[in-house]
Formats: sequence, structure tokens, C-alpha cells
Amino acid sequence: MACILAIETATRICSVHLSLNGKNIFNRIHTGEVSHASILGVFVAEAVKSARKNTLKIDAVAVSAGPGSYTGLRIGVSEAKGLCYGLDIPLIALPTLQILAAATILNSQFSILNSQLLCPLLDARRMEVYSALYDNELNEIRPAEAEIIDENSFKKYLEKQPVIFFGSGADKCRDLIQSPNAHFIDNIIPTAEAMIPLSDKAFADKAFVDVAYFEPYYLKEFQATVPKKQELFVPLRPHFKNRQF
Repeated sequence: MACILAIETATRICSVHLSLNGKNIFNRIHTGEVSHASILGVFVAEAVKSARKNTLKIDAVAVSAGPGSYTGLRIGVSEAKGLCYGLDIPLIALPTLQILAAATILNSQFSILNSQLLCPLLDARRMEVYSALYDNELNEIRPAEAEIIDENSFKKYLEKQPVIFFGSGADKCRDLIQSPNAHFIDNIIPTAEAMIPLSDKAFADKAFVDVAYFEPYYLKEFQATVPKKQELFVPLRPHFKNRQF
């Protein structure tokens, strides 16, 4: 066990958590419209101050590694790397979908069944989601994928056992997936607090990533878009034909 500072910014939720031997020391979460860039640094500074106030040495930083928001992941990973460099401590990278599954297990209103699978879903674009499958011990059954949801999605798993769907992408599945084995849970979000058991295990196993070379797991390439109302200015190329120099 150790003192670990956790950062989760892969979605619109921005949260920071400090734990000692699996117990809560500091927790901040923001679900509003303020950008991660403006609030994450404040949360981290408060967490570091809390650690010093309690005479604690932060042993590692854990960060949500994706998939998720391109901008959010960049901000979170950059902050985590800066902390690791400044404090000379290791970096732990945790899959965002696994964090979301951990948040579901921590939900006191959720009854765990031995035979079910957990399917965290993050909204991507249109009918696309980021998804993965885990068992009740958060072991990966199917790796993260970016997929378009239709009536056949997850069919081979639903034919065998119950599957619990949750996360920001779950609403895309409600009307399309009609299996009696499909169950949906609302209001589950990935948080830094849900990272505690995962980060403690990673620290015990020394499952660290290279601070210098680690990059977020985007799953899809970033696509920049131009607002429809914005006109593109294309400069004319100079016409040099018949011109003498």
C-alpha cells in the first residue's frame, strides 16, 4: 500500500483523489462546464497541500489513460507527468473503461452477480462508443474498442450471461439491445476515487509506465473539425507564368 494521487480527466468529469493505504485522504470532483485546464491544477495543488499538512509523502501518481476526450486526456496526462518529474515518483496509467467498471462496483445500489459481465460505455460520435468487457474482479474479458452500436452488438455475450451496461454511451444501446440479459445502470461516471483499488494493485505490482514516453490511449485518431459557419480563407497562389526575375 502507498500514498497515491489519482487524476481522472478522460470525460467531462474532472476529479483528483489522494489515498493512503486505500483510504480517502483528499477528494475533489467537478461536473460542471469549467474546463479541465483551469480547474485541474487547483485540485492538484490542494491535494499536494493536504499531503504535506498530514506529513505524507506521495509515492506515485495514477492517471486515467483513455480512451476518452482527446483534450481531457492530454491535460490529465501532462499534469500527471509534471508531478512525477517534480516529485521524482513513478507514474501509473489506468484504462478509463476499467475505472468506469470499478466505479460501478463501488456503487452501493448495484448488486454483483457472479456470472455477469460489466460493459462500460463512453460516448464517442453519433452511434459510436468506446467499450470493453470485464468480469466482477475487473479482469479484462474483451479489450477496448471503438464500435458503432446496432441490434447485434454484444450478442454473443448476451446469449450466454447477463451483461451490465453503464456510462455515458449506455443510452445508445437501450433501444437497440433487446436481450433479457441486458441490464442498464444510470449515473455511473469515472472518478479518481474509483481508481483507488486499481492504483494500489498497480503500485504493489510495480506496474509503472515510462514518464517520458507514455502517451494517452486515444483508440481513435484525433479529428479536428471546422465550424460550419466559419469560412475558410484560402490564399491565392501567385501566378509566375511569363514573369521574369
